[in-house]
Amino acid sequence: MAEYSKYDQALSKYNINLNDNEIKAIVANIIENKVPENDTLEVKKFLFGSIELTTLKPTDNDESVMQFAEKVNQFDNTYPHLPHVKTICVYPNFASTVSNTLDVEGVEVACVSGSFPSSQTFIEVKIAETALALKEGATEIDMVLSVGKFLGGDYENVVDEIEEMKAVCGDKKLKVILETGCLENASNIKIASILAMYSGADFIKTSTGKEKIAATPEAAYVMCQAIKEYYEETGRIVGFKPAGGLNTSKDAITYYTIVKEVLGEKWLTNDLLRLGTSRLANILLSEIEGEEIKFF
Repeated sequence: MAEYSKYDQALSKYNINLNDNEIKAIVANIIENKVPENDTLEVKKFLFGSIELTTLKPTDNDESVMQFAEKVNQFDNTYPHLPHVKTICVYPNFASTVSNTLDVEGVEVACVSGSFPSSQTFIEVKIAETALALKEGATEIDMVLSVGKFLGGDYENVVDEIEEMKAVCGDKKLKVILETGCLENASNIKIASILAMYSGADFIKTSTGKEKIAATPEAAYVMCQAIKEYYEETGRIVGFKPAGGLNTSKDAITYYTIVKEVLGEKWLTNDLLRLGTSRLANILLSEIEGEEIKFF
């Protein structure tokens, strides 16, 4: 029990006893009253610049990933008046393909690592995969929280894994995916958020996009509240990334609005707010340009 007490002590500084129905009501109010005012061209341009263009398919290969990255190069020439996407996100074995193909400055190379999407393997395998991804050109790592360990109350190993992964990443950003659709309730999402940040996460991310329930506004609200409270407690700024199920511009604007309402303008930068999606790129681009465009 002594080993667990330090996690209990850390969590005791935060409100972790949340009511799911209350969260739903708060979020419904934000969506109804605040989202419409953010449905603007400027917000859509900002959101486009926050996209993490993602391909995580079993059919990915060097050629398809190269073409995927080349689209970002072409975009910079075709639409010089618009921001480019913030990140290209791929499996670790394609880090060098993306890194060698990208010509655009300021686009990060993110890799999902640590036995994505299940996180079910040995920590030694997770560390080796992450180290290889970074060596091959990854500038950011997205790992999945060990959900099974978390739900079993094994906070010690959950924290240890994240700390070890962050140690491998060093000054490179580590995003911790909570897989909120599997966490059962708002209180668990809050606890997982705090433990991830406590362990060194530079971002907390909703979902892998591989589970039935992906990002939800309610999960986003709880995570942003956790980020806010953690910042007030420690002074450390942690980013937020919704991913999975971002299908419309309204989805993106909803997450933007939640970040704005909970965390404020300070978090409305492409360095602190990311959108894990690919389908949204063409949708936002079409709405910005006023015509249907299938560029990506």
